[in-house]
Amino acid sequence: MIERIRAFYRLRKLDSDYRKRIVALEGLIGASIQHPRLYLKALRHRSIVAEKKLAATESYEQLEFLGDAVLDLIASEIIFKKYPSNDEGFMTKLRSRLVKGEMLAELARNIRLMEYIELGDRVKNQGVEYTESVLADTFEALIGAIYLDLGYQTAHDFVVRLYQKYIVFDQLISTQDNFKSILLESAQARKLPAPVYNIIRETGPGHDKVFYVEVLVDNTVLATGKGKNKKKAEQAAAKAALRVLNDM
Repeated sequence: MIERIRAFYRLRKLDSDYRKRIVALEGLIGASIQHPRLYLKALRHRSIVAEKKLAATESYEQLEFLGDAVLDLIASEIIFKKYPSNDEGFMTKLRSRLVKGEMLAELARNIRLMEYIELGDRVKNQGVEYTESVLADTFEALIGAIYLDLGYQTAHDFVVRLYQKYIVFDQLISTQDNFKSILLESAQARKLPAPVYNIIRETGPGHDKVFYVEVLVDNTVLATGKGKNKKKAEQAAAKAALRVLNDM
């Protein structure tokens, strides 16, 4: 009861919009928030910092740094307990898949995290809050805020719930997503030179670019691919090139 009273007075200091966001976040996290301003910071886009003349550290980026480290530890602990008989290589590979930006952005979409992100007026209605990088970064910042506010165990339990609800581990393990590596191995098996990747064009605004990449093997363009960053575009091109190479 005392904690509820204290929480009431903490929230009363915030304006009504912020109070609603904090109450919604409590439902999402499954715990009473003790320091609301940590969460507001975790979900504050850098576009609003200059607009409101806030300190440079008042956007989500600082908490993202902490959340990244905490999430790595949580993912490592989950894997260590779930697959005690597997070697370090397996665990490292699985952890990289659990914490990669694409995965975190998907988790953020599932919990509708974009609805909590605070944006500056100049970027509103541009879809910034839906981009993979912003969703992944704010998800990590949220983990950082939970860790600082409520401790490791609450952050751990929150992440575990999301992984259990939205991730099929057997499917994740069996998925082959490093198509560049597979293409290189296939080229080498055919005694061909290593694939070469070239960016052929970029489209879209700075916060939502699309990259187009071609992949050449033995000076021949095998395929092209596109993605939200260069790495994804290269992987898409490699995946398409593998189909071509296998048909040759």
